[in-house]
Amino acid sequence: MKKLLFTILKIAIFFFGWAVLAGLINFQIEDPVLWRFFAELIPLLVMAAFTAVFLLIEKRKIKIPVMQNIGRGALAGSLSGVVWIGAAAGILVLTKQLTVTAKNDIPMLWLWILSAFINVIMQELLVRGYIYQLLKTRYNLWAAVIITTLLFTLMHGGALAAGVIPVINVITMCLFTTALYESEKTLAAPVMAHAIWNITGALFLGGVNLAEDYPHILTMQASANTVLSGGEYKIEASIVTLIINIILMIVFFIRYRMQIKHKG
Repeated sequence: MKKLLFTILKIAIFFFGWAVLAGLINFQIEDPVLWRFFAELIPLLVMAAFTAVFLLIEKRKIKIPVMQNIGRGALAGSLSGVVWIGAAAGILVLTKQLTVTAKNDIPMLWLWILSAFINVIMQELLVRGYIYQLLKTRYNLWAAVIITTLLFTLMHGGALAAGVIPVINVITMCLFTTALYESEKTLAAPVMAHAIWNITGALFLGGVNLAEDYPHILTMQASANTVLSGGEYKIEASIVTLIINIILMIVFFIRYRMQIKHKG
């Protein structure tokens, strides 16, 4: 019981301490793209600082595989991300569940992309960094997966109001990227897959929701079949995405199990 209470206390201090401190750092910038950049950068820097402090407190008993297998992991994550968003968007466009209705110009697109990438690093470090490794080390893999999947789902609160399929999509997305993380043994893998999904799906296709101020090059309209098209939430609320999430989750879980069997 004492071990459980200490673990809960550490997680609470880490999460709420990060959230409060990141929220207290305020700045006034009129340029929307610069404002968004710093709005993403500050939480990441605070997250990195909290992670470093808590890892020191643990006296190196907990390690986060950031640089380990980074090249191979980044490649696996990138390929997975391309297949992931490519299959989902491709099927929906080819079946005319999503139709392109307009094309927009985005000044300083590179900085919007960088901001979205920074946001992904922060999310992955929060979900699969210290908290994940603490639970995995103190308890087991399944405890880490269940708790961090719940945390990831709560972070995407908009899905809770969007319906059942969007919520299940968030959950299966997290399970897929966790399986990818465990199979490649590096944070680089889920970072790259998640980044390609967010950047391509949101900034280029306009079919994935980020913060409201993020622009998108294409404007898409969903068909009346909301189960297939995703309706207002498009790609991330489609049952097509759910099926792809499950397939990718199974593929990387099998890869992970094969690695365990090979080592045994």
